[in-house]
Amino acid sequence: MKTFRIPILLLAAIPFLCACSSKENKDAEQKDQIPVVKIESVQERNVDQLGNYTATVEAEAVNNISAAMSNRIKAIFVDEGMRVGKGQKLVVLDDVNTTNYQIQVDNARANLNNVQVEYNRALELYKIGGGTKQALDQVETQLINAKNALASAQRTLRNAQENTVLTSPISGVVTARNYDPGDMTGQLPILTVSQVQPVKIVINVNESELPKVHKGMPAKITFDTFGQEEFKGTITMTMPTVDPQTRTFGVEITVPNPDSRILPGMFGRVQLNLGQANHVVVPDRAVVKQQGSGNHYVYVYKDGKVEYRQVEIGQRVGDGYELLSGVEDGAQVVVSGQNNLANGRQVKVAK
Repeated sequence: MKTFRIPILLLAAIPFLCACSSKENKDAEQKDQIPVVKIESVQERNVDQLGNYTATVEAEAVNNISAAMSNRIKAIFVDEGMRVGKGQKLVVLDDVNTTNYQIQVDNARANLNNVQVEYNRALELYKIGGGTKQALDQVETQLINAKNALASAQRTLRNAQENTVLTSPISGVVTARNYDPGDMTGQLPILTVSQVQPVKIVINVNESELPKVHKGMPAKITFDTFGQEEFKGTITMTMPTVDPQTRTFGVEITVPNPDSRILPGMFGRVQLNLGQANHVVVPDRAVVKQQGSGNHYVYVYKDGKVEYRQVEIGQRVGDGYELLSGVEDGAQVVVSGQNNLANGRQVKVAK
């Protein structure tokens, strides 16, 4: 009787082949398994159309404090960031020219007095017949010229005096200081004072939004400096022309600032309510972002299968999203179990 010997390598391979076959069968079973999903019905509803913009705070008014003529600075009493009041003394300049202008005023006044005496004498002589009308007219012309010369000298002196002590024409905040005591004034202003009660913000709105924006419309503003603290503003002006580069219109918003907390240069975020629109709102769990792109999609359930729908997202609404397109009113959308789905795949709905 013959004995057959099975090679040792073949015996060792048998368990491996069985394991592979078992794994393939298991994968096939998992592949054929119908995914279980959760669904929710969605409806249209009125959604606030919120416009969000960014802008930088600007002063309501800006005054540059400058000398009328080049002069040396004797003292500056304020620094950048300090608050000042209307009429407050800010800068004192060298008054070397004031003395010279005062001498000119004194000389002009003395000359006027002499001419006035001559005119009075000529007038008396004319009245008694001792002088001619021509002589009187000549002295009268001299008198007029002397008065004009005095007025001119006084005006020059007054300008020099005003240029010696510079005051603030408004209440506000010093937003720039370009010189120090001892410097000669130049082309730049010595100081810049900005009015910050109130302040203004200019945002840019596109052509489609402009009809929804009007004077007196309220605005909500937040600033990075103050976190989530909300400030109220009002639209005070819309620019009548469009920016040809951005195709947007400028809209000015005035923000009360009684405590001067908001300063020029701060970064602000503005929100406007542009009305309402009737759109479908879906739970945020239903919206899936496509990897590698900015596209979003939703799986819609119908007749035991799911359909892939690319959607356009609008406003965030509570724990959901407004959809501008892609899903109709009353549709049933998948809110759980999207990982194993594909377009047209059959699914089971979790009870």
